[in-house]
Amino acid sequence: MMTFVLKPPVALGPSWLDPEKLIEAFGTLGVLAIVFVESGLLVGFLLPGDSLLFTAGLLSSTNTLPDLWILLVTIPIAAILGDQVGYAIGRKAGPSIFNRPDSRLFHHENVDRAQEFFDRYGPRTIVLARFVPIVRTFAPVTAGVARMHYPTFLTYNVVGGVLWGVGVTTLGYFLGQVEWVEANIELVLIAIVGVSFTPMAFELLRGARRRSRQSV
Repeated sequence: MMTFVLKPPVALGPSWLDPEKLIEAFGTLGVLAIVFVESGLLVGFLLPGDSLLFTAGLLSSTNTLPDLWILLVTIPIAAILGDQVGYAIGRKAGPSIFNRPDSRLFHHENVDRAQEFFDRYGPRTIVLARFVPIVRTFAPVTAGVARMHYPTFLTYNVVGGVLWGVGVTTLGYFLGQVEWVEANIELVLIAIVGVSFTPMAFELLRGARRRSRQSV
């Protein structure tokens, strides 16, 4: 099996958010903790998600992390539990979350983005948001605030957590064994982040066009 050392990726943010450095420092438990926090705690939007899972899968293919099947079981569980906490926060805190003024970590526009997705897609947002950075952190909170029927939320939460946790991690595992990916890991990670933000950019563009038409 191919073994290699990941080269430092092109900076996409603070160095301490580098997925490889996080995994090197905290291992598998760190990956699970980050997935949990990013999935349901409001400060989690700062943390890497897709690139972290991809890197975890890639490092599993080099035996740096445990066997793939361990990640494919534990990562979805961490993601599902994180969303459960986010839903509980939204359900308990209610509209006060949406009325909270901006602070260093909390920006109301992040809640607005999640609300736009929720209004447009309904319960499906819980699945779709899994693949959209920032929105996936606030979507379960939005569902709690809206008091989405809990069994419905739980069903979509499980589906989304499994699709995201298994899909992105498996992609990293198999692509990590491709020579071109080894030689261009920086570009691959940038592409993953870019693709992740595409749905959000599309929705923001649609919203801007809609507001422009309404103002005419």
